[in-house]
Amino acid sequence: MRTIYKIVEGNSEESKEAIRQAAEIIKTGGLVAFPTETVYGLGANALSEDASGKIYAAKGRPSDNPLIVHICNKDMLYEIAEDINDKAKLLVDIFWPGPLTLVLKKKPIIPDVISGGLPTVAVRMPENNIALMLIEEAGLPIAGPSANSSSKPSPTLAEHVKEDLDGKIDMILDGGHTVYGLESTIVDVSGDSVRLLRPGAITIDMLEEAVGEIEICTEALKEGDKPPAPGMKYKHYAPKAELFVIRAKGRAKAAEHVKKMLSQSRVKAAVIATEEYRELYNGIENIFYMGPETEPEIIAENLFDCLRALDENDIGLAYAHSISENGIGHAIMNRLCKAAAYNIIDLE
Repeated sequence: MRTIYKIVEGNSEESKEAIRQAAEIIKTGGLVAFPTETVYGLGANALSEDASGKIYAAKGRPSDNPLIVHICNKDMLYEIAEDINDKAKLLVDIFWPGPLTLVLKKKPIIPDVISGGLPTVAVRMPENNIALMLIEEAGLPIAGPSANSSSKPSPTLAEHVKEDLDGKIDMILDGGHTVYGLESTIVDVSGDSVRLLRPGAITIDMLEEAVGEIEICTEALKEGDKPPAPGMKYKHYAPKAELFVIRAKGRAKAAEHVKKMLSQSRVKAAVIATEEYRELYNGIENIFYMGPETEPEIIAENLFDCLRALDENDIGLAYAHSISENGIGHAIMNRLCKAAAYNIIDLE
């Protein structure tokens, strides 16, 4: 298969034509990678079992891992979900369009392949004009998990999509680097309680300010468990390198431990760190900096780029320094620990 690659910028006629072409591919059962404000999504007709099934084949994704359905207006929500309670409606009013996915009871129109066999559907309205225009032009909800090979770091650039899926999908829409760099927050509002299933840019504090107390259910699933939402498997977002997360109260202590491990490594090794470690690693090769710890939003934007850089540089072993789990730091550490399959070196 030849993958069509189109750059989409502004409201030029070329960009509009690219979106029309992508929408036609979606309507006829094909696959299109498109940008959102979180990461790039791999889109298919969410109402077609055959089309959505192609996503699993292209990504090499386990069939029990649900897909997120992307919509462009509230009318679409009521077409695919039911029993939408007041708290769900409040979250929609406050955070949509935006990086929040809601898990709701699904209507029969949604194929079981979308929900991983569950009676629920994960839905969000993205805050990205290209994504919204694509959905509107297609005239149907679009299933859109991250546009990467399964278990690899999620793509924040169209080039990442091309690395993983070129020749496996019909089209890639290049809308530049994504804004948040982490997948959406996922909240289950299908029952009586509000449950956080995956942290993201919409933080716990923001959610609780909107709807009160929420239940936190973000621990990784074990083998054999059925995930109620994407991104809950034990190992996810992972580079090829063996990755360890370093936890320590003092940066100097952490850096000294890592430098000792680097000196003993028999494979090409690397470090992922914040800018605050730069002087401590002066002269050390293969250091990838996520950004300053004082600006966790920048770290979130760069995290998957750093994880992909490990593969690009043929790294066999890597150590990543932890950051504070306040605010969006909770989501950053959630992704980092899963990328490391919870291999954590605790120096505290």
